[in-house]
Amino acid sequence: MKPLRLVVVGTLANDPYAGMAWMKMQVAVGLRRLGHDVHYLETTSSWPYDPIRQARVCSSDYAVPYLARVAERFGMSDRWAYRRSYSDKAWFGPSRDKAEELLAHADAVFNVAVCTRLAEEGLKVGRLVGFGTDPVYQEIAFANGQEDIVTLIDEHDEFVTYGENIGNGDCPVPPLPGLRSRTRQPVLLDLWDGPPPSREEFTTVCNWKHTGHDVAFEGETYYWSKDREFLKFIDLPGRVDQPIELAMGLIQVSDEDRSMLESHGWRLADAHEFTTDPWSYRDYLLDSRAEFTVAKDQNVRLRSGWFSERSALYLASGRPVVTQDTGFGRFVPTGEGLFAFNTTEEAAAAVEEINADYERHSEAARAIAEEFFCAETNLASVLVDLGL
Repeated sequence: MKPLRLVVVGTLANDPYAGMAWMKMQVAVGLRRLGHDVHYLETTSSWPYDPIRQARVCSSDYAVPYLARVAERFGMSDRWAYRRSYSDKAWFGPSRDKAEELLAHADAVFNVAVCTRLAEEGLKVGRLVGFGTDPVYQEIAFANGQEDIVTLIDEHDEFVTYGENIGNGDCPVPPLPGLRSRTRQPVLLDLWDGPPPSREEFTTVCNWKHTGHDVAFEGETYYWSKDREFLKFIDLPGRVDQPIELAMGLIQVSDEDRSMLESHGWRLADAHEFTTDPWSYRDYLLDSRAEFTVAKDQNVRLRSGWFSERSALYLASGRPVVTQDTGFGRFVPTGEGLFAFNTTEEAAAAVEEINADYERHSEAARAIAEEFFCAETNLASVLVDLGL
């Protein structure tokens, strides 16, 4: 395969949280490890979030230095640019002088998470590939003719999705037009090697409540916010002899909800303390014994096959994962190192199984990551699917 000229577009500086940084950089660095000429560009019309001021601001004072730091740590220090599209349209970064030429003439531009609108900025793009990391909402909104989503989807030539089950008989979600590749999260496995866990807790990092993005489909409403799913398993800590910790932005959780969670045995941690840096986030996952988490109702009931990128990182760290079933077991093996559950009883049984032979399940978790989430393997398959 001859080297390709590829651009990854994302919002890791606009939404400067560790999960976003890993999501975008593992795609960019993974493609580069395959021998391609890869640049990361960011151009968004919305104001960036400043975690120090805890507000969206019409300023790049935090965003640009943050992007520079992240790019350097991932070996991309000379391969990024940031456009202040929300104000003076100025480009920053080492790739600033050729950014627009890259967008127009790259072999492919990957719009990771399909959340950057390039057309509204008048930027010319050659082959634009939507890299869908959070399926269902956009697919259904598009099928429902929701104008803002239709215009966004129509910008793209082709699509990749992490909803591996979309298009199969047990998943009624209509594929986006031009869907060419179904894949799963690419993980830079070597960056997730680490020592044995230093803590006893099963953990996860999440948002508790999120308004908006609910969708109506075939007479049913499907929900986005994860609090609805956690509440289905609210009694789990009382069913297991195992501490379970939810790391969230606690400032956004009401006193009532915090009290309710703690009264049912859940431990709570403030995610703001470590999610503004990719490496502190990594340390939190590595310190954990395993992950317990849920998925969005949209992915659960509609059986999209989606799997959490964060859960893939736990697996790569050799941390077993207990997660709500979205149909991903059709593509990734479960029952050793990785467990899918639908009921509190199934979740409790999985926790007990992991603790009965932790070393075996830890080794199985890492083996699953190596076979099914390796960045180089998954991204090479995506390029083949796209004919690149």
